[in-house]
Amino acid sequence: MNLGNKIRERRTLLMLTQEELANRCELTKGYISQLENDKVSPSIETLEIILDVLGTSFSDFFHEDTTQRIVFAEEDQYTKEFEGYEQTWLVPTSQEHALEPILVEIAPHKNTIHDYPHPGEEFGFVIKGEIIVHYGNIKRSCKEGESFYIITNSTHYLENITDKPARLVWVSTPPNF
Repeated sequence: MNLGNKIRERRTLLMLTQEELANRCELTKGYISQLENDKVSPSIETLEIILDVLGTSFSDFFHEDTTQRIVFAEEDQYTKEFEGYEQTWLVPTSQEHALEPILVEIAPHKNTIHDYPHPGEEFGFVIKGEIIVHYGNIKRSCKEGESFYIITNSTHYLENITDKPARLVWVSTPPNF
């Protein structure tokens, strides 16, 4: 474990300068700099003071979450077919997190279901083809390489008005699909 780097990460996360951290801990800026560069090792008492100022405990600070999965293979994905389109959940545990990414393929001259207003935001990136984004009374074309972003406070859905399938990544927060 790189103690100095973890302290630096926590300090910058809290938007504290080395000097501010030093002052709050009654230490010198030079000592904090040396600590963050692993040039000195703090006593348990000093580390306890620093962690207290950084708003964390020994157990939280030293806990390393090795169970978090960060890469998902194709066999982890789940696909569901609807009339005229299919959705593939790219992250099987996305319902447990803030973002829900899916891959959507819309058949020619078909659309997704009408999604009614709900709290949240949605983002899409068109990988192939062209879609029409329906948002309330607004209709906007979104072509390959383009993206859309909406606050989900109006009825919304996607439509493929072309003769070719459209494919896009669609991300919702909070999970809604």
